Amino acid sequence: MGLLRALSIASFLASNVRAAVSSTGFTVSLTDVDYFLPPKPVASLVGCEEIKSLFHDGLFVPFTVVKADGTLDIASITTSYAKDDVWQEGFLEAIYVLGSNKPANVSTIVLSGTASSELAPGPYFINAAGQVYEAWRLFSDVQGAFTESAIANGDGSYSVLPAGTVGQKQAIAVPSRLYFEKTAEKPLAGVRIGIKDIYDIKGLRTSNGNRAWYWLYAPANNTAPPVQNLIDAGAIIVGKMITSQFANGETATADWVDYHEAFNPRGDGYQDTSSSSSGGGAGAASYAWLDITLGSDTGGSVRGPSQVQGLYGNRPSHGLVSLNHTMPLSPVLDTPGLLARNPTLWMSAAQAMYGPNITITDTYPTKIKTLAWPTSPSKVANKLLIDFLGNVTDFLHANVSAFNVTASFSQDNPNLADLTTIMNLTYALLITKQQTELVRKPFYADYAAKHDGRLPFVNPVPLARWGWGDNQTLTVDEGIANKTVFMNWANKTFLAPSAKTCSDSLVMYVGSTASTTYRNAYLKEPGVPFGWSNSRISIMSEAPDFVVPLGEAPYNSTITGHVEYLPVTANLMAAKGCDGMLFSLIKGLYEAGILKESLAGKSGVTGGEILLRRGLYEY
Repeated sequence: MGLLRALSIASFLASNVRAAVSSTGFTVSLTDVDYFLPPKPVASLVGCEEIKSLFHDGLFVPFTVVKADGTLDIASITTSYAKDDVWQEGFLEAIYVLGSNKPANVSTIVLSGTASSELAPGPYFINAAGQVYEAWRLFSDVQGAFTESAIANGDGSYSVLPAGTVGQKQAIAVPSRLYFEKTAEKPLAGVRIGIKDIYDIKGLRTSNGNRAWYWLYAPANNTAPPVQNLIDAGAIIVGKMITSQFANGETATADWVDYHEAFNPRGDGYQDTSSSSSGGGAGAASYAWLDITLGSDTGGSVRGPSQVQGLYGNRPSHGLVSLNHTMPLSPVLDTPGLLARNPTLWMSAAQAMYGPNITITDTYPTKIKTLAWPTSPSKVANKLLIDFLGNVTDFLHANVSAFNVTASFSQDNPNLADLTTIMNLTYALLITKQQTELVRKPFYADYAAKHDGRLPFVNPVPLARWGWGDNQTLTVDEGIANKTVFMNWANKTFLAPSAKTCSDSLVMYVGSTASTTYRNAYLKEPGVPFGWSNSRISIMSEAPDFVVPLGEAPYNSTITGHVEYLPVTANLMAAKGCDGMLFSLIKGLYEAGILKESLAGKSGVTGGEILLRRGLYEY
């Protein structure tokens, strides 16, 4: 009886172990390139006798699915597929032909049999049982742009990618672009997107840049609407991206404690990425395999990273899409924005994310108002800005006039204090008071309940800001009132709407001029974001504010001891709700050759290998 009982227990345990085991995918290497194979096969090849001859020592064999619309040979396959960053010639060990025509003069094995499901063209792996798996190439996040990798589970939820590769950072998996075909319903089919780690994604934890938060709360049960809209349009979510803590502005390296700031690839590689969408800026600027990133802009968190890394980036009109299941900094100021290298793809992603709340129009203003625009081409950056203004003026057949926001406000509002006085505390008041109530208060209570009354660790910047807010007698309502005074005035004057051109004027101000912010510099203690600047105009007026890259200018790097180059950018603003007009205008400027696609790598103009990353990976 004792032996039988022991065998029964062993059998019971074994059955439960087997029931608990499930595949999380496979990692394979093909000619020294690492690939991830998702756990579920996409099809099986039935009646494929050639499979038996392919297997030697490996569990999987690479092959390529091709369409045979006519005569097809290996050379034509190689030429047409070589542009894909996942496919390689190693996948020509065998081919599977879609269609009735068979390729001629083929020296590789042609697989026969019938696929149980339709296979898209591209690279795959097959096992001895005939099960077919997609090939997702693994890239190392060498710039530290991601907090977590991600892969879809097929049920609307996501999991952390269970794979790694060389590079001292986590691996990110991307599927072949050959699998996807864009349609009206799926305009972003196959587009690879990284998501700032303040947006919930079902199945993944959210960190908000804080380690205690990450481990305190369970994986999300919902996906934030901006992310879901991108997914519904066909986008491939590849991971969550580094953010400064609770989306407050932090500067490398002193302010970053819980997580390390991502590395800016431009110039000497040791410039600040700007924040809070640090990872989104670094990833979009570094990796050709990453198409777009989703950030957020409350006080400049999309525009800043776009400026210092030479990208297209937008702060949209406030309220274009719900920010449910997204960490708030200040709900009256928070907006979701996109960072990208290509303006056409950037516009397509914006249309998908903002949906019916954005309308593309191609009738443009013929008045340009400039804010503190340079007039002398004494520096490389100034010449780029002056030339750009001239090109836009010609493109629009516009009249240009300089505009002084603070002076005009005082002239129109003689009974009010000057604008800098009214707005000096407004931004700081709104972000500290609202985030304290909506984020800090429940976070501290939940953490204390779980950890015997203890406080969680918080980085110096949000801690200093929250502490300042605690000591302010001014209320959120008073801050909103100040914001409303400026908004009402701005939206009747230099940001006024137009029935014909959406916005009466195009407003332009200087973005970045190749100035340096070294990440190895020692900083003063963190302060509170007081003051007023051109970057605050769109925040308080709720108008769209877009960054465009113009080129780059030289500087003498204290890191390399050489002349290096950093981005020069401009900002374009228009009346609230005119986002579609701005996207269309920027696309038009791009098609006219006035603006260019930003490249991934050391330079947004010439590309190139990122310094100190040579020989590791293709970018």
